[in-house]
Amino acid sequence: MNLFRHFFLLTAFSLACLLLVVPHASAQNDSIRYKDDPVVAMLDSLARMNFFLKPGKPIKSKYNFAPDSIPRYEEIMYESRMAKLDAASPFDLVYNPIVRGFIDLYFVRKRELVSRMLGLSQLYYPMMEEVLDKYNLPLELRHLAVIESALNPNAKSRSGAMGLWQFMYTTGKLYGLSNTSYVDERADPYKATIAAAEYLKYLYSLFGDWEMVLAAYNSGPGTVMKAMRRSGNKKTYWEIRPFLPRETQSYVPAFIAANYVMNYYTEHNIIPAEPRKSFFQTDTVNIKQQVSFAQISSSLNIPIDDLIFLNPMYKRAVVPYPADSKCYELILPADKVGSFVTNEVAIYSCLKKDSASATAYSSPQEVRKIYTVQKGEHLNLIARTCKCTVDDLRTWNGLSSLAVRPGQKLIYYSAGTRPILVALPPAPKANPANVNVSKQAPAVTASVTPNKPINSAMALSGFVYYTIQKGDTLWDISLRNKTTVDEIKRLNGFGKVYKLVPGSKIKVAKA
Repeated sequence: MNLFRHFFLLTAFSLACLLLVVPHASAQNDSIRYKDDPVVAMLDSLARMNFFLKPGKPIKSKYNFAPDSIPRYEEIMYESRMAKLDAASPFDLVYNPIVRGFIDLYFVRKRELVSRMLGLSQLYYPMMEEVLDKYNLPLELRHLAVIESALNPNAKSRSGAMGLWQFMYTTGKLYGLSNTSYVDERADPYKATIAAAEYLKYLYSLFGDWEMVLAAYNSGPGTVMKAMRRSGNKKTYWEIRPFLPRETQSYVPAFIAANYVMNYYTEHNIIPAEPRKSFFQTDTVNIKQQVSFAQISSSLNIPIDDLIFLNPMYKRAVVPYPADSKCYELILPADKVGSFVTNEVAIYSCLKKDSASATAYSSPQEVRKIYTVQKGEHLNLIARTCKCTVDDLRTWNGLSSLAVRPGQKLIYYSAGTRPILVALPPAPKANPANVNVSKQAPAVTASVTPNKPINSAMALSGFVYYTIQKGDTLWDISLRNKTTVDEIKRLNGFGKVYKLVPGSKIKVAKA
């Protein structure tokens, strides 16, 4: 009898716990509490970003919050603020528990990362507003980049989407965003924003409803049309929402919450982090010849990390040789543009062909090739054969999986060479021909720049040496020292197999 009583009590207790837990779990099903949520993943990517000034003293807000306080408000306050935003917007900015879940994500769980995201908006929002206005699109669409990438221009999703607007390879190609072994224009903030505006305008021509446009941007117009058919030909997002993929069901609520976040962060005691450069502190220059970020960094005294962040479209920290008379663009701090223009020829390290000091070297150029898949081959093996990565192959060919079939044609890029004349090195105390040195920047000399000064022992040995750093490859070393991989191999007697030991020295040029 006691055994039966214990069994009965245990069963009753288990049922009571189940009744308490199940309603809570069902409420969370419509929320964002799963670990692989893309909005959370993009926010988390900001934790590794190093483009912010060190925080000073907290700015005292008009609400007199304590620095570590997290304000809480009644539901009526959220509803009132959202109604105010809705009245001034063509979007249907409704407030419901799903939207509240995303607001809590931003303002409670991810406060520090939201501060960084707000700082990045100072760099990208003015440009986005200009483009959206040009295409006669609602300015609220700039908040779409918040949920797509958390305004991280280097963001890359698990499916291979890239940039502020998270374009897939094929969609990016469709809207004119080129992708080569040196440049991925999906990560170009300005060009990708133009492509996003054109795509959003096209989607609105299909659906005529902005919430449906958002859903189509996330999952594709075909998925939305399929959901419309399954719902009995309903026409609004909230009506077809149960028939959409799980991620798309959260997409519009996340967008609504982003509108609230970007307008009411002060009321939630969040101070934007200050980026090292805002939109109005940057400018764009045309690059007419191949140049590395290392050259620009050393010539203009710009941190190379800033160049990489401001120009995320260049995969290898190199602006490649212009093709078909096309000039590439480079974003620089506005106060460095004058120095760049004044010293442009010297920065390129190029002289006229008739210069007595001109010496030829080979500049890496991309060559498009086709690989035919053989029976039994897989992407890892093909990537090793083509000397690239699996991600490169998937990006170049728009592959959504790792599967390939015999006979399939795959595009890949390898490095060719193009001879370019440079001065190696110029005569002492002589500036490059016809170059006026700016007062704002030191004169730039066109010479081989090893990572350490050349001493007398190096000069006597007849060679310039480079000290190998951890993670170095011959490709990296050749770019830093304005030489070629083949030349380094020749000077050091490297064969097909060689090993680079950090701390050891190798020859990079003749002294």
